[in-house]
Amino acid sequence: GRGALLLRALPAGRPVLAIAVGSVPATEPPPPRDRCWHDGGQFCYSWEEDAELRLSLEPPAAPGTECYGVRWTPLRPDVTLKDCFSMANVSWYGGPSIRAQRWPLNGAESPAQPLVSGDLSTNPDGFGPVLERYFLGSTGVTVTVAPEVSLLLSLESHRQFCLETPAGRAEPLHYQLCVSSDRPARCPKHLTRNFPPRRSPIWRYHGPEGSAARIKRGLRSLVRRLKRHRLQEGVVALGERGTAVLAAADLVASERRKRQAPALVEPLELSVTLSPYASVTSPLFLRSLRGGEAAGYWLSRQPRPGGSSIPLLTTWKGQLCARLNVTSEAALRWYLARARRLQQALGATYMAFEGVEGNSFLEQDVPAPTGLAGDGYTEVLAAALATLGNGTIISAGTRSSHLPLFVQMSPLHSDWSHAGLKGLIPSVLHYSLLGYNFFIPDAVGGSVAGATPGDAELFVRWLQIVTFLPVMAFGTPPWLCCDAWVLNLTRQCIQRHRDFVVPLLLKYSEEWQSLGYPIFRPAWWLSPTDPVAFTIEDEFLIGDEVLVAPITEKGQMQRDIYLPGEGHLWLDTNTARVFDGGTTLRNYSASLAEVPVFVK
Repeated sequence: GRGALLLRALPAGRPVLAIAVGSVPATEPPPPRDRCWHDGGQFCYSWEEDAELRLSLEPPAAPGTECYGVRWTPLRPDVTLKDCFSMANVSWYGGPSIRAQRWPLNGAESPAQPLVSGDLSTNPDGFGPVLERYFLGSTGVTVTVAPEVSLLLSLESHRQFCLETPAGRAEPLHYQLCVSSDRPARCPKHLTRNFPPRRSPIWRYHGPEGSAARIKRGLRSLVRRLKRHRLQEGVVALGERGTAVLAAADLVASERRKRQAPALVEPLELSVTLSPYASVTSPLFLRSLRGGEAAGYWLSRQPRPGGSSIPLLTTWKGQLCARLNVTSEAALRWYLARARRLQQALGATYMAFEGVEGNSFLEQDVPAPTGLAGDGYTEVLAAALATLGNGTIISAGTRSSHLPLFVQMSPLHSDWSHAGLKGLIPSVLHYSLLGYNFFIPDAVGGSVAGATPGDAELFVRWLQIVTFLPVMAFGTPPWLCCDAWVLNLTRQCIQRHRDFVVPLLLKYSEEWQSLGYPIFRPAWWLSPTDPVAFTIEDEFLIGDEVLVAPITEKGQMQRDIYLPGEGHLWLDTNTARVFDGGTTLRNYSASLAEVPVFVK
């Protein structure tokens, strides 16, 4: 009668979900359709000339869980289907990454747009590079949308989020609801192969790139400085432009054939960067225009009958480019072979692939070929890149959390906002919940210029968080940004990461593989019925045994800390004091040199 579906947990009848239904007349619902109801496993309603609703019992995803299929079918082409999920008394997690990440999603705002991964640096109001069609509510309910459904998502801050179908397409809206007695429901299993611990930290190269000789000198200069400051471990990461200049010169390869010069960055390791794009002025692309097999290496517009295919041109880093055709086996074989040759020639241990996210057809409003609708491109390319080995890093993740890949997090602003430092922990919890536990956070201090460049306090507070993440990455070296005290603190944090954090990550990666539990967990993981825990976005757990509660406000030297898990005891690693779980420590001291870390 009020135009909504209400889901209650029996026998108590506790409401767990309210779905406001769009496009249905606000009249008494029609009686269920007899022919649909008789089998006992489903029932249907039909609003004549508008839409049909089919609700079905589905096999449970896990013990103690009930699942229902919801399928709306439009009966006219002009009917738009839209279901909105209330945020009243429910905290929601999952879905897309966004520019200023929130935990839970309730605080986010976004107009209706396709639920497809994107590049936040070029479209800051769009969705980010890591997303899944999976939403988890604090009442123990989950909403999962099948990949084949054409889907728009809108986020209305603190009111609701809405799933809808594109207008005028007459496509069904289909999703699955599951209700768990374990609230919030534990996450879906993400089973994967073993991950070796990545060499950390990463030092990003920002030196001269005008020629291969200048890059080579710049890399050796960076390594000498790292040695001088006793930081001679980890990985030196070369960007896409630098990688392309070295690849064109084939400088290192020729030296290696002569068996003379040592590797470019010894004793550190080298990471190089590639993308699936080729500039229309590059020799690589021009050669492919001459026909033959190479002509099918790039995404093309669908040709008219009797016509020839035309490359689908798009913009990448300010240049007009063609994009690799991942539907062509020949194109993928060629691209992967080229990547392997480049890795060998440059002596690189790691390869990073940018530009994996996004749907080039959708961006240009061109029909996509079969298999590349939605996030099909990202999914297919990720699976192909996973064959290059465990040293592979990609810039996006969707339906690929089972693959042995590192995911590079989106760049953050060099400031204290949710687009900067405050968004780091919400992003960590979001990535890990969706199964992307092996991510590389943005460089310490952020890599997008902020309002206060060279803020030493921001650098230190950022450093204290990434110490407890899978990889530590630096864009600005500490000797350039700050004083000797910060340089010494950086050395201590790198050692703490190696000695304390990496063993924890290895331990909980085994639990992730066997049970599907995320490595980085929110406070509600240990307090699943405490509403206070549902909205905490500035603390995180590593497994069930370590709580990290850093400072994320400028100038603060104290903070409130929620200790989850009633009945547990927590030991402060800085002071050796012990506190009860299920309590909040008010105005707890945390000087600039400290990050509050508790062990259960």
